[in-house]
Amino acid sequence: MDLHTTLLVAILAAAVRAGTPILLATLGEIIAERAGMLNLGLEGMMLVGALSGFATYQRAAAICGIPVACEPSGKLLIVALLAAMAAAALLALVHGLVTITCRANQVVSGLAVTIFGAGITGFAGDAFVGLPAKGFPVVPVPLLSKIPVLGPAFFQHNVLVYFSYLLVPLVWFFLFRTRWGLELRSAGESPRTADVMGINVTAVRFAALLVGGLFAGLAGASISLAYTPGWTEMMTGGRGWIAVAIVIFSGWNPLRAAAGAYLFGGISGIQMRIQAAGTHIPANVLMMFPYLFTILVLVIASSGPLKRFSQAPKGLGLPYIREERE
Repeated sequence: MDLHTTLLVAILAAAVRAGTPILLATLGEIIAERAGMLNLGLEGMMLVGALSGFATYQRAAAICGIPVACEPSGKLLIVALLAAMAAAALLALVHGLVTITCRANQVVSGLAVTIFGAGITGFAGDAFVGLPAKGFPVVPVPLLSKIPVLGPAFFQHNVLVYFSYLLVPLVWFFLFRTRWGLELRSAGESPRTADVMGINVTAVRFAALLVGGLFAGLAGASISLAYTPGWTEMMTGGRGWIAVAIVIFSGWNPLRAAAGAYLFGGISGIQMRIQAAGTHIPANVLMMFPYLFTILVLVIASSGPLKRFSQAPKGLGLPYIREERE
């Protein structure tokens, strides 16, 4: 490969690596918001998932006598993933109890979850800062990884990246081609109509929120166990907020969400390579690029001809009280 092709492959691969945690969180948020549940606690859930996954792996490896700096154990990694997903789902359950059962404001509750996640991980994570970890190994896909350009860019990653490839069409199929998906969207578009049709809106919204929490935990663990193995305070770096923004950019569509997540990942990859090239632009300015780009994309997506793709579910963020049904 010539220099330009090598650079292109490197940027595409970086886009996939950096975009995968965002994509996982975005898919979960789309499911929750399609049911009418605004989850601004995504960043906190990702932090809790990242710490829970990393801490579980460290403790489990110590109990089993496995050096964490060596080749990681597949079974322990699975246990760590499950712990991360369970911890984030627990936070989602709390958010659901507060907003669905107690009918509190979803924005306030979501922000409280994020603040709680940042605080509890900052306090509990001190013992894990700087501990060694190798995380999920790269597993090239046979045959596909040999395809010129596309192979090294898309099929030489860890298993969580491949899992995200499968989740995108699965979530799309579930939302738009299944009865359960139709019921979930009904709960978000018109909960009153859904209730009249015999759909249990409360149960649907709880289920969607829990699934969103599971995805958020998986996204957090993909950072601490795969993307940058290890734990540092606030290591999600605002990816939860980026995911919320990409949900709007994607028009609550999983296929467009994948494009948005990889686009953000690509911008991150480009800015890292500009830093590595020894530019005179301050690093802090370069690190702002992905977030400035996100703001620009949101402005474009919410105005002009693209505005019609950014129509939120009509019941998003609104509590449904069955007793007030006319």
